[in-house]
Amino acid sequence: MNATGPRRRWWPRSVRARTALAAASAAAVILVGIGWWVHRDVYRESTQIAEGQAEAQLLALVDQVEEGVLPVRRSTVPYEVVATGRRGAVAYGGGMEEFDPGTRHVLPAPPKAELPAPPDDGAAWGYATRPMRIPARHDSKPRDRFGRDGGTYLVMYDDVRADELSNDKVAALGIDADAQLRIHVVMLPHAGEDIAGTITEATDRLLLRAGLVGLVLIAAVAYFAVRIALRPLEAIRVLTASVTASDPRERVTVPATGHEITALATTINTTLQRLDNAAAQQRRFVADAAHELRSPLTTLLASLEVALAYPERTDWPAAATTAARQTRRLQSLAEDLLLLARLDTRTAAAGPETVDLTALASRLTEQYPLTERPLTLTCDSTAPAHAHGNPDAYERLLRNLIDNAARHAAHRIQITVRNQDAWVVLTVADDGPGVPTEDAERIFERFVRLDDARSRDQGGTGLGLAIARDLAHRHQGTLTLTPRTLGACFQLRLPQAPTPAEE
Repeated sequence: MNATGPRRRWWPRSVRARTALAAASAAAVILVGIGWWVHRDVYRESTQIAEGQAEAQLLALVDQVEEGVLPVRRSTVPYEVVATGRRGAVAYGGGMEEFDPGTRHVLPAPPKAELPAPPDDGAAWGYATRPMRIPARHDSKPRDRFGRDGGTYLVMYDDVRADELSNDKVAALGIDADAQLRIHVVMLPHAGEDIAGTITEATDRLLLRAGLVGLVLIAAVAYFAVRIALRPLEAIRVLTASVTASDPRERVTVPATGHEITALATTINTTLQRLDNAAAQQRRFVADAAHELRSPLTTLLASLEVALAYPERTDWPAAATTAARQTRRLQSLAEDLLLLARLDTRTAAAGPETVDLTALASRLTEQYPLTERPLTLTCDSTAPAHAHGNPDAYERLLRNLIDNAARHAAHRIQITVRNQDAWVVLTVADDGPGVPTEDAERIFERFVRLDDARSRDQGGTGLGLAIARDLAHRHQGTLTLTPRTLGACFQLRLPQAPTPAEE
């Protein structure tokens, strides 16, 4: 969403509030997950406790039966002791009295075929668990342990053989001497739920209170931590807001902590420095352009005013010639300024055409006018040299280099074109006075001329070499001044391109 679009009113705008809300939300999700896990774990443990109670009740009943003692009816777990050859239950309790098992037992007795012979070592029988159907009761009450429609419950049971007991114990239990006993213990689902409910209710209340307090603390800590972390950003914002176009020299303070804000402050300072340099370069460019335009305009205006003031004594052909010469200078300067403006926009170069620099240099050598002074312009090349780029841009670049050499050469200008490894190397050398070493880079700046003693008409605009270097850079190349004993030598290096046939 952009800055001008509608904002959601419920969503906080502050980074501190958003971070605190996000931290609290994440903590809430984590706490809810922990609470659910604790709740399930408590419920599982409670179910195991209920199973343990049923198992303990079954073992106690088995011990009582093996001792010939009838268990009492009062029990927390429903149970029933049944025997083969007997219609009613031997003993029951814990809610089984709702079915009146004294008349007919509720749970099945074991068939004799199900009981194997007792082991010789007298080891105890192991109990088993399986689901059993409890019959429905139409006269059940709301507080009965078993529902009106009965249901299927897990029943834990163990078997005892009467022939392993003494006659007195068999008589006390009221069963036949060859009977088999089965002790059933019913595991009610709500028994575990009752235990779990008691424990989880207290646990849930504790987790809820601790969770609410934890959420508030987490949100507060996140809010103030982000607030402290954003203090350098606020200082950067205040200092950046004070930067103006007229005074871009303000810089932000770089924190010494070494974290991301330090990198941000360093990047902002670097950006401000680039903007300051660009603004200074623009101011120098405007001042230099105004100065360069003033000279031909002043000369043109002066010659025209003198001619108009003294028309009868004016050499009109000479005045027209002077006006035309200054106009051509103004036109050349305006074209250079427009070209520099287009280069400063950093627009993409023309399509990747393949240009033969050898052919281009040879054609310019043949067509270049050398009428002012007797100069020799030659081109030395051994093979075609291809490079990707704009043919007009390459022609302008090479023409600027030749123009610069023609202004300074004494007798000779030499152009060489070579293929070196993956590069095309083009040099333009003259036999003029050369360039001092300390000015080797300054001559590529705009409006810089080292021949200030010469007239403006013959000294050029001071933009040719700057335009040439910009064009070289736009074509991924370089333009440098190479050391030379006599005169100046400019070297252009461009990435070599395959020939059209190879492409």
